[in-house]
Amino acid sequence: MALKATIYKAQIQLSDIDRNVYCDRSVTIARHPSETDERMLIRLLAFALNARDSQEQAALEFAKDMWEPDEPSLWQKDPTGRITHWIDVGQPDEKRLLRTSARVDRMSVYSFGAGTPIWWKGLETRVTRLRNLVVWQIPSEQSQSLAALAQRTMELQVTVQDGSIWVGDGTRSIEVVPKCLWDPAGG
Repeated sequence: MALKATIYKAQIQLSDIDRNVYCDRSVTIARHPSETDERMLIRLLAFALNARDSQEQAALEFAKDMWEPDEPSLWQKDPTGRITHWIDVGQPDEKRLLRTSARVDRMSVYSFGAGTPIWWKGLETRVTRLRNLVVWQIPSEQSQSLAALAQRTMELQVTVQDGSIWVGDGTRSIEVVPKCLWDPAGG
């Protein structure tokens, strides 16, 4: 018998001063049996960092990357269903990045874990020609600290200012300072 996903619900209060985005979002996350709390919270963080305050824009959605290898962790589609922003969490391989880059307007990768520098060094020279790719590293100790916030029902406050992110649940707060590994726009 196959194990089923565990459903998590999160209320996110976002104050992104850097992008001038202020909104509240309710999200439901299906956590694959093999997914860790750490990875799930990085998906939530990626969601918050790419959310928009206007509901009129195409919605950012959680995809089924753990079940469907051809899907990202999150995506944003235009009204025709074409994927405009592809967001991967983890360490996708070069072929996936090259293949996907040709089909989407924007790609973002949020890598975490101690192996990120080795992964990035192995493919950096081959993917930095991609003009629509941005790669972020979430320091391992910070991503592990985020995992402690995981609960079946979460109320999270996410504040972004000057490149620092504070994620709190009312009783504790974690600072996350992502490192930009690649951004062709220089951001």
